[in-house]
Amino acid sequence: MNLGARRGFIYTQLFLLTTISYVDRAVLSVAAPYIADEFGASPVQMGYLFSSFLWTYVLCLIPVGLMVDRWGARGVAAGGIGLWSLATVVTGAVNSFGAILATRLALGVGESTAYPAGVRVVRESAPVRERGLATAFLNGGSYAGPAVGALLTGWLVATLGWRWSFVIAGLLGFLWLVPWLVWYRPARTGQGSDALPPTPVRGGTLRSLGQLLRRREILAMALTQGCAVYTQYLFLTWLPSYLQAARGLNVQSAGLYTAIPYAASVVLAFAACYTSDRLMKPAAIERGQRRGMVALMLMCSAVVLLAPVVQSTGTITLLFAISLTGISSAISLNFALASDLLHTPGDIGKVTGILVLGGNVFGILAPIVTGYVVEGTGSYSGAFLIAGGLLVVGAASVLMLARPRRAV
Repeated sequence: MNLGARRGFIYTQLFLLTTISYVDRAVLSVAAPYIADEFGASPVQMGYLFSSFLWTYVLCLIPVGLMVDRWGARGVAAGGIGLWSLATVVTGAVNSFGAILATRLALGVGESTAYPAGVRVVRESAPVRERGLATAFLNGGSYAGPAVGALLTGWLVATLGWRWSFVIAGLLGFLWLVPWLVWYRPARTGQGSDALPPTPVRGGTLRSLGQLLRRREILAMALTQGCAVYTQYLFLTWLPSYLQAARGLNVQSAGLYTAIPYAASVVLAFAACYTSDRLMKPAAIERGQRRGMVALMLMCSAVVLLAPVVQSTGTITLLFAISLTGISSAISLNFALASDLLHTPGDIGKVTGILVLGGNVFGILAPIVTGYVVEGTGSYSGAFLIAGGLLVVGAASVLMLARPRRAV
C-alpha cells in the first residue's frame, strides 16, 4: 500500500472509529423518552444517566494515555471498541434502570481509548501541514455519529423498539475491527512525517505526567476543550428531547432535525480545518498560531446564545448547524494545536488524555446541569445561555493563555 493510499485508509478508519463511538452514545438520547417512560425516570434521573458513561470515561483517560504511549494505538483501540460495542449490545437486554446505568459505565471505559489512540495515529501518520485535516477526520466522526445515530435510531425505535436500536448500533463496532486488525500497522520511520515509536524522537525527552500538568499551555487547552465539550454534550444528550418537548416533533422528526445540523457540521468543519492547514506556514504552526482559528471557531459556536429567541424550527436548525460546526472545528484544531506545540511526540498519548479529561469533566456536568435547569424552570433557555457563556470563556483561554514561550 503506497503512502497516499495508506493515509486514506487510516483517516477513514479514524473517522469511522469516532462515528461508531458517537452512534453508541447518541442512541440513548433518541431512545430516552421511551426509556424514561418504561422505568419511570425523571428529567434529573435521565440527566444522570446521560452523564454516567463519562464518569468512567474520565477516570480511564490518563491511564489509557499512558498505555498508548507505552504500547501504541493498534491494540488499545481494538480492545476499547470491542468493550464498548459489547456494552451497547447488552443495553438492549437489560430490565432495570440500574442495569442500563451499569452498561453505560462499561461504555465509558471502552470509549476512553478512542481519542488517545486516534491522536497518536494522526501524529504517526499525517504530515505536519495535513495535521488539522487529519484530526478533523478523527473528530468529524463525533458529529457524523450523532447524525447517523439520530436517523438510524429514530427509525429503529419507531419500527422495532428501543431495545433493538442498542443491539444493532452495538454490532457496528465489531465490523470496524476486521479491517483495523487485518491492515493497520504503526508507521515506521519515513512512512509519515513524525513516525512515533515508544522511545523519544526528534531529540526530545519524555516528560512525566506531573511535568505536563504544570505547563500553562496544556492547562489552557484543556480548559478550552472543556468549554467546547460542554456544549457538545448539551446537544448530544438533550437535543432530541428538546426538539420533542419544546418544538413538538415526534421521534422520527426529532431524529431528522437532529441529524441535519450534525451532518452539515461534518462537511463545514472539514472545510474549516482544511483552510486552517492551507493558511498556516510551518513557522507559524510551531509558534502556536493555530490558536487564533480555535478561538474564532468557538466564537462562531457561541451563536447558541440566540437559541432562546428563535421561533422557527428551520432557523433553529441552521443555528445549531453553525454552533456544531464551530465546536467540531475548534476541538479538532485544539488537538492539532497541542500536537504543534508538543516537542516530544512520545508524550502525545498523555497530552491527549489531559485535554480529553479536561473536556469531559465539563461534559459530565452538561447533561446533569441541563436536567436541573429544565426541571427547575420548565425551559431550555437557561441551558443554552450557560453553554454560550462557556464558549466565550474557552475562546479567551486558548487565545490568551495557550501562547507558548517555548515548545512544550
